[in-house]
Amino acid sequence: MTSAARPAQARPRIPTVDLRPWLSGDAAARAEVATTVDRALRTAGFLLVTGHGVDPVLRTAIRAAARAFFHLDADAKKPYAVRVGGRGWLGPGAEANGYAEGTETPPDLKESLSFAADEPVPDGPPAVNAEWFLPNTWPAEVPSLRGPVETYLRQLRALSDQLLTLLAAALGQDEDFFTRHTGHPTWGFNINWYPGREVVGEPQEGQFRIGPHTDFGTVTVLDRQAGSGGLQVFTDEGGWEDAPFDPAALTVNIGDLMARWTGDRWRSGRHRVLPPPADAPAEELMSLVYFYECDPGTRVESLPAPVGRVAYEPVDSHTYLRRKLDAISVG
Repeated sequence: MTSAARPAQARPRIPTVDLRPWLSGDAAARAEVATTVDRALRTAGFLLVTGHGVDPVLRTAIRAAARAFFHLDADAKKPYAVRVGGRGWLGPGAEANGYAEGTETPPDLKESLSFAADEPVPDGPPAVNAEWFLPNTWPAEVPSLRGPVETYLRQLRALSDQLLTLLAAALGQDEDFFTRHTGHPTWGFNINWYPGREVVGEPQEGQFRIGPHTDFGTVTVLDRQAGSGGLQVFTDEGGWEDAPFDPAALTVNIGDLMARWTGDRWRSGRHRVLPPPADAPAEELMSLVYFYECDPGTRVESLPAPVGRVAYEPVDSHTYLRRKLDAISVG
């Protein structure tokens, strides 16, 4: 068969985007990247990014230290226990993410170390600082965790702002359309541990490592590991399908606030993490999940047509986020 006769390959629903052409400053290259991103986010709300500049050594160090913590016995971890939205250890049964979309599910089969924005807004409202900007908790048993996590978080914050600049361009807006609202943003960071069945037991009917849901903020940046009980993404065209994996890439998805901001031009990426598989019951995975949001009190208002498709009622960003966090808390 000649090359001219070969059938054209379908565009992947979740493409891999190299950020280096965007960062190069070349106008044509930047426009091409923005077009690809717009297309991908309309389809699934997900894409993979390479050329992101995040040091891969950090994720290795974070996983090693976090694994040492998660393998401690329950009594050693219990002093760090918190509810969803807190800074510390989310133990077994603390979360059921399916509730965020109104689906009653058993608790998620995971544990997490959870961190969040910790630098109060200078001269900011005391109530806002008390709710959203609190010190993080660093387990004394794993002193090697703090350094790489704090470096990683600085790099993820810079990357997230760069992504928001790209997203603004993809919408035909001024490049600071979103980042003008991230002068002192909130964010969350979860190190999610997905142990095997010898730890969590036999999954119940409808139970997942993380139940079906969408994220709540602007963008989520995920460093994950490949596995049989790994990430699945939902699209209207393909239903549930395994998310593509590239060990050099970070997975990026749109959250609810961004979907509302774009009037559902970009869908909030619906996803789930499968339970430990029956044919690999001891499979253990760990994900590093950075949830980027915006400045507290940001008014999120849908872009009008022809950019937006749905005119949502404007929301206060952090009233919305609090409601979602409360919905997934168990107990």
